[in-house]
Amino acid sequence: MADPKGSTEGTQEHDPALVTPDDGAPQAEDSASLDPFEQLQAELAAAQAQLAEQRDQALRAHAEMENVRRRAQEEVSKARKFGIESFAEGLVPVKDSLEAALAQTEQTAETMRTGIEVTLKQLVSAFERNHLKEIAPEAGAKFDPHQHQAIATIPAEQAANTVVQTLQKGYLIADRVLRPALVTVAA
Repeated sequence: MADPKGSTEGTQEHDPALVTPDDGAPQAEDSASLDPFEQLQAELAAAQAQLAEQRDQALRAHAEMENVRRRAQEEVSKARKFGIESFAEGLVPVKDSLEAALAQTEQTAETMRTGIEVTLKQLVSAFERNHLKEIAPEAGAKFDPHQHQAIATIPAEQAANTVVQTLQKGYLIADRVLRPALVTVAA
């Protein structure tokens, strides 16, 4: 056995794994005492285990991304399918009012008009709750090709490129044109 102070007998002088601690007991063999082939096999096994762990993590991350994508597609599908739910809830009372008006057999023109006005208020309220706004330019307003559709240009006693008359109202949904207003424009 080698002297811990460094005797020169045999190969023990050059092998640090065989150096004994101060108490004289031999140290346990570690990976440095293995022959090179066994050491390479151990390193290969460790690398393969690490690769398997990383492959597992990559597969789990890929599966999670697929789940997120699938959930997002389902949410978009539900939003398309039920996106008009709020608007439909606002229109149901309007339909009920119209059906009730038609069920009345004996009405005066005045009561019918009153019922129509109440129904129109319900409809306007449903439009407002769902951000549906009218585009109804006043005469003399500047023509806006993004919100107005010119049906004709006519000579008029007002500035060119201004609205002379609104023939049909247009509508916006949350600042997006649903239907442009039909207008005549001053030449």
